[in-house]
Amino acid sequence: MSGEKFVPRVDAPADTEANNDVYWFVFQNDRLVVVPGDADAVTVPRLADPAALGITPLRRQYLGYVENGTGTRVHCYSAECDADAPLGEGLAAEGLRQLYTRLDDVFFSIGGRAVQIVDWDRNHQFCGRCGTPTEPTPHERARRCPRCGLSSYPRISPATICAVTRRDEDGERILLARNHRFPPGRYSVLAGFVEPGESLEECVAREIHEEVGIYVKNIRYFGSQPWPFPNSLML
Repeated sequence: MSGEKFVPRVDAPADTEANNDVYWFVFQNDRLVVVPGDADAVTVPRLADPAALGITPLRRQYLGYVENGTGTRVHCYSAECDADAPLGEGLAAEGLRQLYTRLDDVFFSIGGRAVQIVDWDRNHQFCGRCGTPTEPTPHERARRCPRCGLSSYPRISPATICAVTRRDEDGERILLARNHRFPPGRYSVLAGFVEPGESLEECVAREIHEEVGIYVKNIRYFGSQPWPFPNSLML
């Protein structure tokens, strides 16, 4: 879908309730409900209300809108449906990992955002301090306790992922490792979560030493990527 971009927002415009053209990012057991298309490609449902497809959202959250090159906007919502609810004909629920390259890049990115917001909203219906039911906070992505005032925001867990390289007489080599849960033949670069009070560089050095027992130097930053499995930011 060339030329389309996603604009994130928190507050839904007044016209969304009457809008018959909405993208729905509905999750069942953290799997995205999609519409299978030609070959292996999929899309997300685009209609006024998912109830038309037999889906009853437990909760819904406004995400923003998709805008094309002509300025046309299509609003986006995330929602969660009952884990045991049967899906209507022509629908399937699949994990985001399985949808990589099958779902348009713009919508895959929105799906990654949506699954984190759904997970956060589900887990913060009650205050973690006093147990009171929380309420949405106007104009920001937060849930607030009306009793003690504690605000809960979507959690982002920073993690580092690093390519360890070494040059010798045969050229440059890269260090790969494997997890016992990996299928045969799969290897990966090294990664791990940042601990409290730790810099990114300290995390890289610690994780590599813990996992493979070597010390590294010349640590250089390359970039970052959201990683919604379930709520990480890979650095």
